Amino acid sequence: MEQRALKLERNYYDYLNFLNASKNLEGTIKETKLIYSEVFSKESGNEVFIKPENLQRTGAFKIRGAYNKISKLTKEERKRGVIASSAGNHAQGVAYAATKLGVLSTIVMPKTTPIIKVEATKNYGSKVVLFGDCYDEAYEEAKRLQEENDYVFVHPFDDLDVIEGQGTISLEILDELRETDYILVPVGGGGLISGIALAAKEINPSIKVIGVEPEGAMAMKESVRKNELVNLSFVDTIADGVAVKKPGVITFDIIRDYVDEIITVSDREIMEAFLLLMEKHKIVSENAGSLPFAALKKLNVWNKKVVCLLSGGNIDVVTVSTMINKGLVSRGRLFCFSVQLPDKPGELLRIADRLAKLNANVIGLDHNQFKNTDRFMNVHLEVTCETSGHEHIKQIIESLNDIGYSLEKIY
Repeated sequence: MEQRALKLERNYYDYLNFLNASKNLEGTIKETKLIYSEVFSKESGNEVFIKPENLQRTGAFKIRGAYNKISKLTKEERKRGVIASSAGNHAQGVAYAATKLGVLSTIVMPKTTPIIKVEATKNYGSKVVLFGDCYDEAYEEAKRLQEENDYVFVHPFDDLDVIEGQGTISLEILDELRETDYILVPVGGGGLISGIALAAKEINPSIKVIGVEPEGAMAMKESVRKNELVNLSFVDTIADGVAVKKPGVITFDIIRDYVDEIITVSDREIMEAFLLLMEKHKIVSENAGSLPFAALKKLNVWNKKVVCLLSGGNIDVVTVSTMINKGLVSRGRLFCFSVQLPDKPGELLRIADRLAKLNANVIGLDHNQFKNTDRFMNVHLEVTCETSGHEHIKQIIESLNDIGYSLEKIY
């Protein structure tokens, strides 16, 4: 680790920069104290703590790096105004910081950005330009506008001032829980985990910093594996906040040398983590923020103190509803099936009676004689019920099979 520390000091900046950034942010950011999670601790076999940056001003950690960057601009640079590209959280961070510091700002956001993030960015005082279908396309348009208008570009992750702002999170975590063994961090372009890894390992070289990426956007993991920057041809993930095709040059360098591992998780695992956070902790997390919790079961360590960084909570109500329903299905809490019944009295009652005995609460039912071509032979029944898990669903299927019904699982 001595060799790494020397490389850090030579190539990047002194640890004092994190301390200065922390002082710089006083009065601007909220204090986000760690929350012990009994449910995630039980599920993972570790002591799990939540760092709730969803409670931050603007609803995400991004305000840290954005404010640190803009506050360090010269008077001449401030007069020119700033521009940024973002899927949402960096946009709000830049908008808030620029407005507070009296700087005009323009944000280029992908057309796919949730409406709640677009409106929030406008409300913080920025001019918003919608362009492209992903972050990378928005980035190219922002760079074009920068050259055209001589704006100062505030990069969402590949900027040392931004990185040191994000790294202040490590100072807070380790000030509160010095004996932290692992920090799990969402990874998109890499700015957040770069700052956290650099600062954390200066305080405690033996601490493990683990990145978490969605399977549909694992640009950083592939870059580290190949030891060169990888530009994905496309990204496909529900975690829009980390849907980055190509990570940063600076962040790749840091992550390769200072991050211990990158774990990937599926959209299904993200949805399950989202549901647990909401149901057990009453915490609303955006999909990218749920990544560390989805990775806990893949950590393969036990009895460690683990901090999961919940990076943000900016998510629209429609998406929340969708995520809850999909999370319930994924965890076996909702079960929908269809069955063909003989067209005679009492068949529906037999099904309902068996479900009642199995404590399956029916919440939806479609009893339709006309879905089959020969309605005189069979009646199509579709049932949706609340269940307690996958084992419960298995019991329902077996029980109905035992009395002569063949089920087709819909979800």
